[in-house]
Amino acid sequence: MAKVISLVNQKGGVGKTTSSINLAAALGKLGKKTLLVDLDPQGNTSTGLGVNKSDITASVYECLNGEAEPHKAVIKTRFTNLYLMPATINLAGIDIELVTKQSQDRSFNMSAQLTKILDPLRKEFDYIIIDCPPSLGLLTTNSLVASDSVIIPVQCEFFALDGITQLLETIIQTQTKLNPRLQIEGVLLTMLDPRTNLGLEVVEEVRGFFKEYTFDTIIPRLVRFVEAPSHGEPINEYDPTSRAAEAYNNLAKEVIERDGRK
Repeated sequence: MAKVISLVNQKGGVGKTTSSINLAAALGKLGKKTLLVDLDPQGNTSTGLGVNKSDITASVYECLNGEAEPHKAVIKTRFTNLYLMPATINLAGIDIELVTKQSQDRSFNMSAQLTKILDPLRKEFDYIIIDCPPSLGLLTTNSLVASDSVIIPVQCEFFALDGITQLLETIIQTQTKLNPRLQIEGVLLTMLDPRTNLGLEVVEEVRGFFKEYTFDTIIPRLVRFVEAPSHGEPINEYDPTSRAAEAYNNLAKEVIERDGRK
């Protein structure tokens, strides 16, 4: 039965999509059958795995609005044990569609639609990783309701913790009202430039704030992360011997260890 993990931060540019792609790919390489769900209307996760948007016949959008069964939207990628539920720009309008449906049908739960999509898929995978949009809107709410845990990417730069209180409040509200099993999987430090004092200060600040929730693995700022998506590959395929690939391999091992899965 799959563990569902959302990568969430309402701030953009914190390495959320990069981490979603490369964590999922690393889990696959470690023998875990993994489904990566692209829940961002920009569809950068889908593009980053080399998926041509014009070839997509069913996406997470069609599943959310009831036009497609979940299995129809799952694509087997060319990477080891890695599957994708892609996103298209159509996803940008799903909030209004879901709100409208709930106003017309009181039995319709607009916050639980992703749960309905993923529940039939859980038995087929070891992990389901969700790349959330950079907002705390209805799509992110759906992701939190469908998830067992969340990973919070935090960029190692000034104002790193800006907005984190709001995010934590959203997680607590979800736990209280919608999904009591939701846990914080961990806080992931990203884009560290070890040559700067500021980056190292942020590491200490985040670890002081989140304590044992912070992953030991820190994702460095490397040009390889910029290059890999343009080739439609995760970093462990584009440059498997790089420090970047090693970092996400270590993160995947930490996730598996925290989950108690061998």
